[in-house]
Amino acid sequence: MSTGSFELPDWPFSLGAPGVNGRIRTRLEDFCVREIPQFVPCGEGNHLWLEVEKRGANTNWVAEQLAEAAGIPARDVGYAGMKDRHGVTSQWFSVALQEARHPDWEAWRIQDVTFLQVHRHTRKLKRGALTGNRFEIVVRDLEGDTSGLEERLKHIGNVGVPNYFGPQRFGFHGSNVIRGTNWLERGGRLPRNKRSIYISSVRSFLFNHVLAGRVAQQNWNKILDGEIAMLNGTHSVFPCAMPDPELDHRCDTFDIHPTGPLPGSGGMRPERQAGALEDGILAGHVSMIEALARIDARAERRSLRLVPEDLQFDLQAASLTLSFGLPAGNYATTLLRELVSCDGDGHIPEP
Repeated sequence: MSTGSFELPDWPFSLGAPGVNGRIRTRLEDFCVREIPQFVPCGEGNHLWLEVEKRGANTNWVAEQLAEAAGIPARDVGYAGMKDRHGVTSQWFSVALQEARHPDWEAWRIQDVTFLQVHRHTRKLKRGALTGNRFEIVVRDLEGDTSGLEERLKHIGNVGVPNYFGPQRFGFHGSNVIRGTNWLERGGRLPRNKRSIYISSVRSFLFNHVLAGRVAQQNWNKILDGEIAMLNGTHSVFPCAMPDPELDHRCDTFDIHPTGPLPGSGGMRPERQAGALEDGILAGHVSMIEALARIDARAERRSLRLVPEDLQFDLQAASLTLSFGLPAGNYATTLLRELVSCDGDGHIPEP
């Protein structure tokens, strides 16, 4: 990969590029997301769990405001996932009250933040402790041939879409991929948060590259011989020997999914047909993969397929309203790009 100027590829579409254009984020209410937690607080303990609705505010800012309101260090505020400021979002926070100077939450006032529900719990809310997110998105000012849009929507609801990482993962114009590549090649010390961001961006780019190759070959949603399959709703993976009608059926019914790599050291690797295909696609990035292994980034697998939950839509002459659920760690932009080319696509808020 060149370390000069860089534009993220226009990853191939499973249904071909959409013939409809539209606008998103014309108002805050056009992008709403509701966080679905892994579990509910038990009702007692020294940690206050708050579900909040925030408008035009990002997660870090709300966490800082909660810490200030309670009179505690910022490290004593927890949350499960990041939510962008460009929208109306609800998410959970936890506030440790043991040393709080101002424990009365009813007296806390934070601009553009509403407390939806408040409960006590025995421990801090940890990052990643969410099942998924429910989205409501409005695309306005539709232009182009919308006659096939309803058919696309029904197809996606039944089949899913390629599970690309969204452009937010890579920084502005893919800058974090370039910076991460440079760091992997040259070494040097980095702050922990930047190290994590760069590693994540590079691995996500490599995953998208493999997925793009399989979309081009139209086998991104099929189990190949030697595939590492993932059990739906989990991170559990296992190797597949094909042909096997039962595995084909499990894939068709979304019980299992084909996977792609988040490269690093260790982990399971595909073999035979799936392994040869993956190695061929990544042949130009061997040095990057070896560098990830040297720094002990742990290899993982990710589903190549994203299946929205309970996809609903309302298609009008000039607008499209979407409602759907996604598992944690997946991107609404990934689904939306298969439907409409949107102004501001790289800036859609994401969990």
